[in-house]
Amino acid sequence: MSSLHDFFDYASGIDARQGMRRVGDEMYAMPFITPAYCRALIDAAEATGAFAPDRGDPVPGVELSIARMSPVVFEAMENHIGAQVWPQLQTEWRYIDYHGVNDAFIIKYEVGGQESLRIHHDVAQVSMSVKLNNDYDGAELDFPRQGASNAGLAVGEILVWPSLVTHPHESLPIRSGVKYSLTIWCELPLPMH
Repeated sequence: MSSLHDFFDYASGIDARQGMRRVGDEMYAMPFITPAYCRALIDAAEATGAFAPDRGDPVPGVELSIARMSPVVFEAMENHIGAQVWPQLQTEWRYIDYHGVNDAFIIKYEVGGQESLRIHHDVAQVSMSVKLNNDYDGAELDFPRQGASNAGLAVGEILVWPSLVTHPHESLPIRSGVKYSLTIWCELPLPMH
């Protein structure tokens, strides 16, 4: 089990390796955080005991906001995305500008709890998902239109795709174990409020 210090030490959890690869149509993966930091995120989230559906979300998951856990960690993650992830994305999507992170949360899937997530698309400029563990069976993040999933990603890699209508996705049913993933929604270029 990791310590709370590990959770708050976001800078030590960054996987600074470069190397974006194509996973599907307009979908890319790259190193993001270390497996040890993934474990620290899971342990800190479980220690809060605060996983719950977001009542205002039309596609609610059993989730916990990183900003709620620690605004400092949320800000460090937001800065990391702007400094490391976004420049790599701009090699493929030349005209995207970074406007920060709208939301980042850990979502939990388990048999008898939240077992899946219905097909949907996100309301963001770019969506991201990080596999935090791999000791479970099922619960792949599936993109039927692109014929792609996160099944081949390593723990700590980030999967990135355009959020809106072109990339509907779902989490398939979990069959055993507990899955944790980090979801990140990047701000649209125009204010939504």
